[in-house]
Amino acid sequence: MEYLYRLPLYILFGILPSLSWLAYYLGKDLHPEPKKTILKIFFYGVIVTIPVFLLQVGLSAILDHLKSSGLFDGYPVIADILKWFIVIALTEELLKYVVVKMAILGNPELDEPLDIMLYMVVSALGFAALENVLYLFSPIDHVAFADVIKVTVIITFIRFVGSTFLHTLCSALLGYFLALSSLRSKKRFPLFITGLLSATLLHGLYDFSIMVIDNPLNLTIPFFVIVVLAFFMLYDFDEVKKLKGICKI
Repeated sequence: MEYLYRLPLYILFGILPSLSWLAYYLGKDLHPEPKKTILKIFFYGVIVTIPVFLLQVGLSAILDHLKSSGLFDGYPVIADILKWFIVIALTEELLKYVVVKMAILGNPELDEPLDIMLYMVVSALGFAALENVLYLFSPIDHVAFADVIKVTVIITFIRFVGSTFLHTLCSALLGYFLALSSLRSKKRFPLFITGLLSATLLHGLYDFSIMVIDNPLNLTIPFFVIVVLAFFMLYDFDEVKKLKGICKI
């Protein structure tokens, strides 16, 4: 029962980072997309969190079985790499892309290369919104409401500048390569693979550094990843705005 009064609070602060970044990214589009389509992609991004979670649980169980069999004896870092780069990063980046692939790629509304990047970001923000809400349901029992507010605000801010921002940046990075591929049909698949692997590697490096590497690298490496991606994306948005042509993905 104690969680009932927290539920609206967690939902509000869980989606707030996504809505804030959504407003920023949509402001980068000189020709705004239909609100109905934006909401649809955002909602699908929320929904895809569930199969991602189930897939990660299944892959984690397989990985744990391999660890218990002694496959990684003497090399535990290999299991950590597989977990954070494949089980976590690859599944999330791939399914965020699947949302856009199934819902909008090939749609007549997708008429500018920049739209691909924006829809990838919207999918990522939907995914991050539910992820944030679930993350806020931490086991804090029998504490004052003011303390719950304090912890919630702190966690929300950290995820706003950290994981939520990372999700948008990695999806925008893949979206950049998809935008290029929309104008270079002969290089479509290589560009897609390059974008997916780049997003996965940077996402995995961020998580792996925080969860596995010791201080101070567990903070400096994620910070470096975010900064590099942010500068790259600012440049890429401006470059993709200059691209002319109808998307043919």
